[in-house]
Amino acid sequence: MSLDTSAAQALQQGSAGQPYPYRLTELVEPDWTRFPGWSDVTAADWESVQWQRAHCIKNVKQLRELMGDLLDDRFYADLERDQAERATMSMLVPPQMMNTMVPHVPVGGPGSLTDAFYADPIRHYMIPVFSDRRTDWPSHPHATRDSLHEHDMWATEGLTHRYPTKVLAELLPTCPQYCGHCTRMDLVGNSTPVIDKLKFAGKPADRLGDMIDYLRRSPGVRDVVVSGGDVANMPWPRLEDFLMKVLEVENIRDIRLATKALMGLPQHWLQDDVVAGMTRVAETARARGVSVAIHTHVNHANSVTPLVAKAAQTMLATGIRDVRNQGVLMNGVNAEPDDLLDLCFRLLDGAQIMPYYFYMCDMIPFSEHWRVSVAEAQRLQHHMMGYLPGFATPRIVCDVPFVGKRWVHQLADYDTERGISYWTKNYRTSIEADDSEALSRHYEYYDPIHTLPESGQQWWEQHGRLDEASLKAAEMAEASRRTAALQAW
Repeated sequence: MSLDTSAAQALQQGSAGQPYPYRLTELVEPDWTRFPGWSDVTAADWESVQWQRAHCIKNVKQLRELMGDLLDDRFYADLERDQAERATMSMLVPPQMMNTMVPHVPVGGPGSLTDAFYADPIRHYMIPVFSDRRTDWPSHPHATRDSLHEHDMWATEGLTHRYPTKVLAELLPTCPQYCGHCTRMDLVGNSTPVIDKLKFAGKPADRLGDMIDYLRRSPGVRDVVVSGGDVANMPWPRLEDFLMKVLEVENIRDIRLATKALMGLPQHWLQDDVVAGMTRVAETARARGVSVAIHTHVNHANSVTPLVAKAAQTMLATGIRDVRNQGVLMNGVNAEPDDLLDLCFRLLDGAQIMPYYFYMCDMIPFSEHWRVSVAEAQRLQHHMMGYLPGFATPRIVCDVPFVGKRWVHQLADYDTERGISYWTKNYRTSIEADDSEALSRHYEYYDPIHTLPESGQQWWEQHGRLDEASLKAAEMAEASRRTAALQAW
């Protein structure tokens, strides 16, 4: 046997010391009866979307009823403090998502799950607690409620025209589950003690009608992202009616349905009426030369279970073009190369979901403990290369305010001491039609301050520290401005 043959065989067998060892992993639905509150729940109950929606965890009391004495009181106190002082999203966790937390930890006596529950990656972003958050810089000085300025770019209420050929249609402001890091925390979900949510002013039918009218008179738009909130919370007949009307617009060539529920509530996408409706939409789209895809949001490999795979494959069988995943890069969840690769292979091999993007966590209030620096995102992108097929290697992107999605290596300049990256763009957003410098200026993005060298942290202490009254005043002014903008619609 030649040396080359030996080396190739060793590589194939995984014995060549690769940094990441690939293994085909069988998907498993964790045993939900391990939780005291679900000890008598049947498989039929579990697969019922009505049961799932009715048994979401919405508050500390319901979490206690589910977990019994498996968690210490210190965790509940930690959670209650976060809900009162830091949470930008109210608590809403479907059983399907709850069941993927601490999936393989043996259940013992009182308090036995506490440490594992604290460390769990899905818990970390679905049920954040006060001790998760940073106390030095819980929010970046440049954090805002609508960090991407989507509302400023509304063409009609809820329809963001940010890119030249693409629009985002926010059909509704609710989801089947609320993620702590939600970039649309300004509008989506219930108000919390620290965030008074804005509300759509127009009637739903009028808002959706205005969106269709805008598409009809905007021949330069070819791509519609249908989102919210989450489209799984819209009654299917109303969603199908909207999609069919979009399909009638001659210039539309791509429709993407955004739903975390494909992972968090796969039971919804397995309902007979939803499957039949998606089949009708897919058939109509194919006849008109339009591509329809589902974009979901999975952040950790533990979330990919047989029910998620079944839902994804059922949707593909309706005839849509693809099911893709857009995750968010977060410390404590997936910000390690092995975690990202495990997730990508679990999606690709087990569920036929295409890894697509990992967004850097946006600069919203109280998100600094999740966010990573641009340099760290570049490192993670480097470590992912070469393992996945090229077509299934996700891009890590920075969603730069007033710019849009940029690969993390596309920056124009980078002050690593102060954590300020500079970006350029090649198109105008809908609010820059008369801005002659829009394509020549640099746009700034900010790393978490705690990731900077000591000199950079000292600079921010001198230049970025606002007292509590100033922060509150700025937040109130921002909320008032957005409320006025909504009322104007």
